[in-house]
Amino acid sequence: MKTAWPKVLITDETLRDGLQIEREGVTVDEKLEILRMLVDAGIRRLVVGAFVNPKWSPQMGDTLRLVERLRPVPGVEFFALALNERGREDRKRHAPPLSLEPLPATHLHMCETFLQRNTNQTMEGQERIWRTPVEKGRAAGATQAAVGLSAGWGSNWSGKFTQAARLDALQRQVDAWNGAGIEVKRVDLADPMAWNTPLEVACDLEAIKRRFPSIDVFHLHLHNARGMAMLSMYEALKLLEASDTLVADTALGGIGGCPYCGNGQATGMIPTEDFVQLLQTLGMDLGVDLDRLVEASVRLSEILGRPLHSQVARNGPLPAAGRLYSPDVPVVYTFHEAQHFRLGPSVYEGNARPWIKPAAPAGK
Repeated sequence: MKTAWPKVLITDETLRDGLQIEREGVTVDEKLEILRMLVDAGIRRLVVGAFVNPKWSPQMGDTLRLVERLRPVPGVEFFALALNERGREDRKRHAPPLSLEPLPATHLHMCETFLQRNTNQTMEGQERIWRTPVEKGRAAGATQAAVGLSAGWGSNWSGKFTQAARLDALQRQVDAWNGAGIEVKRVDLADPMAWNTPLEVACDLEAIKRRFPSIDVFHLHLHNARGMAMLSMYEALKLLEASDTLVADTALGGIGGCPYCGNGQATGMIPTEDFVQLLQTLGMDLGVDLDRLVEASVRLSEILGRPLHSQVARNGPLPAAGRLYSPDVPVVYTFHEAQHFRLGPSVYEGNARPWIKPAAPAGK
């Protein structure tokens, strides 16, 4: 049995990838409320928004206003996505409270249709500019860098991609950085259309470690449209070593999705609270209060006005000693009644009770 796990960094994407798939209506005050609940629960890396064109991502249109109200929190990193130079300047101007990624990075999209839909760019255009970070990194005296892929496992428009194609795309980037005298330390694997599978993720990480031994940070941004994301992340946990770092992107309630991927709100991500529960069962304590995460997930569900996808928020964390269920809990049928772990016995009041007799007092 595996006993040494990689270092795990959870990056919560609720306010960015999560809310970008929701229609307008979530206010800055509500976003900041959820942000505070996440921080109070112990989440230490959060993506709070995106500096993008609000015409195409309306829920991100208030990112600047949100960032202007942020205050630094010791030990907490706030990030924001930026896809163009104007956005990167806005981000830099507000750091702090925003944190900037420490490594310059290159990134290649594998699917031309998605590249056009998501960034209004062609493969030819991508080819012209993808090396720009290498040139800037060399000019700035960078010594380490990151490489990455988007839609590497497959696309709803192009179908499945091979491991050979993924490794070739990464090799081009590694060669460019190494040619500039810069070592590659991190790989970013983004899966916006949820083509990840546990077997392919494990095989790819093994192949990346073998071909690019300098890489020891593995950043996985997995979507869950086909129900594979948590399984794939678990395979990554099993494969990586204690000397490695796994950066795992998650979102409260499992919300999330790109509006241009074809699956909308059904896409989803790994629920932050479910992933924390998994880590706890493996003996990894990241200092996160799971009960507080559940309350944040419940509040987010209220704000969005719809049920979310977290099993832990629906059923509660695994009951610890002192919180085990009473033997005479009535029969429980509904999602609401299952919330007795946080709402108390009133939710199942009047339901039939089982035939278990209460234990007799000691000495009787």
